[in-house]
Order: sequence, then structure tokens, then C-alpha cells
Amino acid sequence: MLSFFSLTHAEHAPSHEFFRGQLVPCHETPARAEQVHQALQAAGHRIETTGFPDSRALLGQVHAERYLRFLQGAWADWLARDPANAARQPWPSTWPVRTLRSDLEPREFSARLGLYSFDNGTPLSAGSWAAAKAGCDAALAGAQALAGGARAAFVASRPPGHHAGPDFMGGYCFLNQAAVAAQALRAQGHARVAVLDVDYHHGNGTQAIFYARSDVFFASLHGDPSTEYPFFLGHADEEGEGEGRGFNLNLPLPAGTPAERWFAALEQACARLQALNASALVVSLGLDTFEGDPISKFKLARADFGRLGARLAGLGLPTLFVLEGGYATADLGLNAVAVLDGFEREGGR
Repeated sequence: MLSFFSLTHAEHAPSHEFFRGQLVPCHETPARAEQVHQALQAAGHRIETTGFPDSRALLGQVHAERYLRFLQGAWADWLARDPANAARQPWPSTWPVRTLRSDLEPREFSARLGLYSFDNGTPLSAGSWAAAKAGCDAALAGAQALAGGARAAFVASRPPGHHAGPDFMGGYCFLNQAAVAAQALRAQGHARVAVLDVDYHHGNGTQAIFYARSDVFFASLHGDPSTEYPFFLGHADEEGEGEGRGFNLNLPLPAGTPAERWFAALEQACARLQALNASALVVSLGLDTFEGDPISKFKLARADFGRLGARLAGLGLPTLFVLEGGYATADLGLNAVAVLDGFEREGGR
């Protein structure tokens, strides 16, 4: 399978994050993507690392322009506040919740950072914009590969994207690569695109982007938000609004869910996207459903990832896989390859 891997990912390399109230070393690191890259090479996958198209026009179709301006200039703004900030990571300290206003952009940097984030666990670094933008360029390259006749492709990007919404970052995510890919596929003529999110954590950003649309169906299997991040979205009664009503499907599952129950939920998602006549599929491929993941609580084994790939191949749709979470770093590449190889065995090369 053709894979797209941006070397620019390594420019996003913060050292620490806040995790459950504690300052800890980052879980989302360049080593994650490097492990995937090495596993793809060892398995003989064809990998493109350069020559990606510019996704900037598509970014403006899924993200608010003022958010994009902030994110692109954030590190320069941080340094302008104090040149010594080059050695520090910025953190938001105030969020515009409930009765506070979000329509006005404050001049104070930390306040703007709070305006455009929903948690304090998504650290910025000097290369965050470059890495996230390059990941979206790779996602567009993947969508173009499908338009050129490829049966499937894999975008091995980081930082991940599915928590990034129209005008906010969070959950290690800044720009939403899966949403960019879906938008690109729509522009290529697909009447309806399905986005299937199999990460342990609900893809709240992707849901927010497409919630009122009927041309992109979003389905997510994830940890129950009553106990699992991102907590405030991902419930089963969220079905879309306006024209998008009926085009959003959440399948929350309890911590500790075993593989068979997880695959039963997958069948529900597959049945719905088939009933809605989607003609292309974007998979937000979170691999933190792995039984060895340090921050997640499902029980999928490596063989289950091969089964996942085979089931998705059975849908018979042009399919773009986009890497999301997965924090058992040493296993991440092998689990990703298991999905891709399962897809290829079932669907043919």
C-alpha cells in the first residue's frame, strides 16, 4: 500500500504536557511516527516523503481563518512576548466557558491560547504549525492518490488531528487531517464521504466540523465520554443537526471493552455507512485501542488490527487511513502494518 510520511513531523517536539493534572513527559512524540515509518519500510510498503500538494485552501474550508492565523503565528507571538520564551512551552490559563465571550480575540497571548484550545494538554513548540500543516499536505496527497485510482493509501502523520475542531486545538491535535481528506474527496466528486474514527478517544473535532452536514457521515467507536477524554462530546444521542441530522453516529463503549464487543460496534458503523451510500472512506486510525496502550483501556490484540483491516476492505470503498493516536510506541508501527496488511490481504493489492 502506498503511504505518505512527512519528515516535517519531527519539528513538533515539545517535551512536557499536563496529563490528569500532572506535568509529565509528552506521550505524543516524534518516536511514534518513526516507529511507524520503520515498520512500513520493513514490511515493504511504498513510502512517499516529498512533493506533497499544498492543502492551505482546504484548511480554510474546515477551520476558521482566524484560528489558522493564530496557529500559524503562535510561536512567533510567543517569542515576541519575551525572547527567553524560546526555551519555554506556553500554556493557556483562561478559557471562555459558558457566559464568557469568544467572539473577541484578546491581545494577551495566553488568553488567545485559551480561546483556541479546550485543554491544557496540547503543548505548542516551535515547529507545531509546520508539522501539522505538512500532515494535512500529506492527507491531501493521499486523497489525490485515491482519485488517481489507488484502492487505498495510508497517511502516517503526526501530530494527530481528530480532536482539532473548526476553531480549536486539543488532545495533541492542531489541524484535522481526516477532515481535510474528506473535504478533498468531496471536491473530487464523491457525493458522500464516510469518516470512521476507531481511536480510543472520541473524534470531537471531526464531529464538530461535519455535524450539520449530510455530505460527510461521521461514525466513532470510543471510550464512554462519561469517564474518558474528551468527556464533553461523544454520547450516543448526538446524531447531527439541521441537514446533518442522522449523519453522525457515536458508539461509546465502557473501559475494558474486549475485542468481540468492539467488533460488534464496528459492524453497526459499517452497516450505517453502507446504508447511507458513502462512496469513499476516511479512517481515523487511532491505535490506542491496543491492550498495551498506556493511557487507554480497550483490549484489542495485534491480530485484531489485521481483522479490522480485512473488515474495512470488505466495504469495497476507496479508503484513506490517517494515523491518529496510539501511545504504546514500540508496538505502534507493527499494529499499523497489521491493519494495512489485513486490508490488502482481503481486498487485493
